[in-house]
Amino acid sequence: MAGNRLSRAVAYCAALPGPLRRRATTLLFNSQVRFAGTAGLRFETLSEAQAVVVVRNRRKVQNHIGGVHAAAMALLAETASGAVFGMNVPDDRLPLLKSMHIDYVKRAQGDLRAVATLDAAQRARIVAEARGDLVVPVTITDAAGESPVVATMTWAWVPKQRD
Repeated sequence: MAGNRLSRAVAYCAALPGPLRRRATTLLFNSQVRFAGTAGLRFETLSEAQAVVVVRNRRKVQNHIGGVHAAAMALLAETASGAVFGMNVPDDRLPLLKSMHIDYVKRAQGDLRAVATLDAAQRARIVAEARGDLVVPVTITDAAGESPVVATMTWAWVPKQRD
């Protein structure tokens, strides 16, 4: 565990009862990443190993055919992967999205849920290396349990102070 500011704040929220914990974690994250709040993204889980983020299919994020807009799907993938990644980046380094590749493979049905994970080796690498990058696995499913989007999110970390 990096023990960074984000992970300490999330640990504080973890002491709260379930629904309140999810609300507090969402408010904490969205106060720093305002665009996620604008889209109404909500955290179900956030830890050093996993982030689970949902977006409801509501008018504010819908496209012209009544589904979640493609840009909102990309934001969902970026938020889930960036949150779990950010839980592990030491405070003396900056997390940066290096690349985002999204394939829209089928029409989404209803609400969407993104699950992003980092294994122990990935987490250790982030802490041990001064700079680097890695792919953060993220899976997006819709209300029907299908994966309408395949996303590949590559995150990097660099020292805050230039060498």
